[in-house]
Amino acid sequence: MEALNFLAEQIKKCHLCRLGDTRTNAVPGYGNPESPVLFVGEGPGKNEDEKGLPFVGAAGKFLDKCLDSIGWKREDVFITNVVKCRPPENRDPLPDEITTCCNNYLKNQIRLIKPLLIVTLGRHSLELFLPGKKISEVHGKAMRTQGENGLQVYLALYHPAAALYNGGLQSVLLADFQKIPALLEQLKNTNA
Repeated sequence: MEALNFLAEQIKKCHLCRLGDTRTNAVPGYGNPESPVLFVGEGPGKNEDEKGLPFVGAAGKFLDKCLDSIGWKREDVFITNVVKCRPPENRDPLPDEITTCCNNYLKNQIRLIKPLLIVTLGRHSLELFLPGKKISEVHGKAMRTQGENGLQVYLALYHPAAALYNGGLQSVLLADFQKIPALLEQLKNTNA
């Protein structure tokens, strides 16, 4: 998809906020641009910053395990983040950084990919799309709301890194992943 590749090149050159000055590599996203599912995490970590790819560290390995549990690979979906550059010292992205990156890049990625389902990974992604919701209360539940391109369906999940730090969340995240194929099938039938 030419427009998505052009956007990725813009992301790699971006210096619209302070994160562009401290990163090694911007991380536009990776995967199948034709996928009906878009996974959105928080932002790149150290490994992602070094390689320029999303979810390549320990959290990425667990994400791969979750995808594998439903018979998918990362090439089957598109994976990106709220912010495309690593915040220094892995701090939380600041509100102006989130706004800048989303308005210039994430909204355009969503517009180009046109996912039937956006899976939010972690609280920053959840807060962006569904403000005021608590992940502990809504994880694993599909929610519909008005998005940039009309009615959009979201599925809130814990971030794979949270599941690594809190072992009890691993089974929760794996169980929530099991809901994705049936939800996607339902959305495909609704939109057919």
